[in-house]
Amino acid sequence: MLPGGEMLAWSDLQTEEPTDGGPLGLLGARVVPAGARVLLAGPHAPGVLDQLAHAEVTCLLRSHLDGVALAEHAAELPVRVIVGGPTGLPADETYDVVIATSGLDSMESIEGARLGWDGVLAVLADRLRPGGTLLLRLDNPVGLHRIVDVSPWYAARDDNRWTVEGVLDAGHPASLDQLRSRLADAGLIPDTSFAAYPHPKAITALVATGALDQGASAGLLDAVLHNSCSDGYADQSVLQDPARLAVDALHAGLASGLAPAWVVHARRGPLPAAEPTDLPVALVQTGPLDARGIAVVTAGQDWHWQVTQPPLRTAPNTGPAYRDLGALTGPVPSGRLLGTLLLDACLRQDLEQLRTLLSGYAHWLDSFTVDGRISGAPALAGLDNVVVDGERFAVLDPSWQAAAPLPVDVALARGLWRFATTLLTGGYSHPWSSTLDLAGLTVVLGGVAGRDLDRATVRVAVETEAALVAAVTGLDPAGEEKLLDELNALEPSSPPPGPRSYQQLHEAWLRQREELGRIQAVLRWTEDLITNRERALRRADSMIKMLSGSVSFRVIRLVIIPARWARRAARALKRRLRRALKQRAMRGEQQ
Repeated sequence: MLPGGEMLAWSDLQTEEPTDGGPLGLLGARVVPAGARVLLAGPHAPGVLDQLAHAEVTCLLRSHLDGVALAEHAAELPVRVIVGGPTGLPADETYDVVIATSGLDSMESIEGARLGWDGVLAVLADRLRPGGTLLLRLDNPVGLHRIVDVSPWYAARDDNRWTVEGVLDAGHPASLDQLRSRLADAGLIPDTSFAAYPHPKAITALVATGALDQGASAGLLDAVLHNSCSDGYADQSVLQDPARLAVDALHAGLASGLAPAWVVHARRGPLPAAEPTDLPVALVQTGPLDARGIAVVTAGQDWHWQVTQPPLRTAPNTGPAYRDLGALTGPVPSGRLLGTLLLDACLRQDLEQLRTLLSGYAHWLDSFTVDGRISGAPALAGLDNVVVDGERFAVLDPSWQAAAPLPVDVALARGLWRFATTLLTGGYSHPWSSTLDLAGLTVVLGGVAGRDLDRATVRVAVETEAALVAAVTGLDPAGEEKLLDELNALEPSSPPPGPRSYQQLHEAWLRQREELGRIQAVLRWTEDLITNRERALRRADSMIKMLSGSVSFRVIRLVIIPARWARRAARALKRRLRRALKQRAMRGEQQ
């Protein structure tokens, strides 16, 4: 359907890869009841239509090319495509759910009348039935992605930069509170809001802002934000480590305010009486090509795991590790992340706390040991996947399983080596000698935990780490070998693996400069020692030459040489006399 205002030569789907096929698509599918009329406003990933197959969907796009592609994808689905601006929507149509998780700016066509952000919102709100639901995404102009970006946002000259994206544009809300206020002005009732990480164009985690504000010390949220930002910015150049910044913001109560984007769930009144809001606490994408996701829902006073699709289990014979999403059942373990507690203790030089945590972790691993080997989820439970609540240790995400049992010392050394890598390559302060390498610090951490590890065990642990990472990321044998070489090449002066953070690169440069200064000092000391000894040898050689040419030396030599000959002759005579006496004695005994 072409009501006018369509953009014939422009494509949003080809210009920018749509990102809402993950948690955003899963959230949309959860709020759409069976048989509902849905307006999918703006460019969305074609896979979203597959997740909304239980509803009657109308797609509103501004690009004619995208409309053709979407219509071909949904040829067998109850989908209608309208290509044009928001004013092209039929005036007599209303919808149960409006999904605009690509934002409102991507809905307006430059070929028609411009309504502005508030105007587009008013059109969508007017198309909602009473009690209807709106899912709307807004990018944060001062979010984490802007803070860590190497290039400033205002320097971008992309073809799709038709609107001002900064806080200076009064036509756009610039905070979550302003967004809620605009929704209320449009006659909508804001409900639950979600913080979207790690980037507006690549959302892999949605976390309810209420949970972020209230559960700042929850190990689950710590792990979700850290893993999302680590994976989302892998091998990219950034100003500072986004994972560290996101976790710090969480513990400071700022994770909602620094979220790269927000997704708000709003309703149009009047609302049905006593209707419960069944929205998750968090939605996490399980993989880049996986349509499934992991949800965390509220059950009473606890959080519970929930897999959004029937759980699938990867065959154990595909590698040393596999994922069994069926293990994600029941409550999410409460407590703080063990890695965060250890890092805090290192920064405070609290050896007693370090000893308590590490020995508790080692004893906890021992409780799963059979004949010196450990299997299942505890075998892969590193310090970033274990939560501590008082004296209780628990695996946070038990879906990752070891295909074969590991020696318990190797499992412990692997977790300690990963933590040692974070400490040394991240430049964190710690209470041990600065001359330790990664293997040496791992051995020291093992001693703090009450275990006698050696470098051979650490070497096997690093090989195990490379094999596990290769299995998780799908590396071939050549890639695994390359990864192992990279892990073995890590030094305390190396930048940390992952995003190329300029801040951490600067710290690595300072450590390298300090190490270079120490080496130069040793070289100068060695050079001075060699120079002094060479001077002493020259003096001794000169003295020998001087003495060997003097008269006294020659006289002494004339005396000493005959004396040496005489002493040798005397020794020979003495030996002959002893031999003769011995022979005479033997003949006397024979007679």
